Amino acid sequence: MTSKPRLFSGMQPSARSLHLGNFASALTQWNQMQSEYDAYFCIVDLHALTVPQDPEQLRESTRRTAAQYIAAGIDPKASTLFVQSHVDAHPKLAWILNTITGFGEASRMTQFKDKAAKQGKDSASVGLFAYPMLMAADILLYQTRAVPVGDDQKQHVELTRDLAERFNSRFGRTFEVPEVMTLKEGARIYDLQDPASKMSKSSTSDAGVVWILDDPAVTAKKIRSAVTDNDREIRFDRAKKPGVSNLLSINSALSGKGISQLEEEYAGKGYGDLKGELAELVVETLTPIRNRTLELLADPAELDRVLAGNADRASEIADATVRDAYEKVGLLLKP
Repeated sequence: MTSKPRLFSGMQPSARSLHLGNFASALTQWNQMQSEYDAYFCIVDLHALTVPQDPEQLRESTRRTAAQYIAAGIDPKASTLFVQSHVDAHPKLAWILNTITGFGEASRMTQFKDKAAKQGKDSASVGLFAYPMLMAADILLYQTRAVPVGDDQKQHVELTRDLAERFNSRFGRTFEVPEVMTLKEGARIYDLQDPASKMSKSSTSDAGVVWILDDPAVTAKKIRSAVTDNDREIRFDRAKKPGVSNLLSINSALSGKGISQLEEEYAGKGYGDLKGELAELVVETLTPIRNRTLELLADPAELDRVLAGNADRASEIADATVRDAYEKVGLLLKP
């Protein structure tokens, strides 16, 4: 039994690969956190079902995401790395939380409103509407103390806190009330072709996204083709020089050098120098992760065995939590 505070975070399985933004923001910070926390990292495949999925592709994407986590430094022995659908307690607790969530409360979730507006009211699913309650269940099952999230997920964690406090007040102390841990702003990576937008798997152009599983030559070409501006001065200015600022941010995230140090190093140099050296740095960083990922994917049975063992570990805590919650609300427990 560890005395470390518990941490939970998750990521949906990507279509074919995680990208540089995932690595430079979430994964690098998760690596540091797993030594400081009793860390639970979840591949949230049930959440992925809120939009249409190809079944075979979803299964493959789940394995690929897990392999990239491990290749990027998440140790499945030091942390509990598992697949959401492998732990039956997640949808069980989500239903209990659905019953104590107000319709108006759920309707005010910004992400639901935004995605429903894009999809159209008749196309938005009940699953999309209930997404925040499933996320709350993910967190509360493990008596989580810390939840590292980006700005777009803060509202969901606040709802999770409200639901934990509401349940505890009505039925007695059951859940730890989690705290929001904001990911560091400095690691935010933007699209190489549209530096006003975050790098994303849903980007309109593949040329702006550096995928971890890209061939190194493709990665280098994308960096060298990144949008900059007509000036030649290399300095950080998010408003006036978003492309150059993005390249400096990527360099800083991967090299550990401060932005001001990089500005000094590139004083008097041109964009070709910045892009060329950054291309080498990105390839040098991502190639070992890519190679290790491909090794893991070459033996899917072993990868599945590791994930199953971690799911068993997660289930021990999650099953006890959901059993306690079931008993508290008055459900007749199976002997």
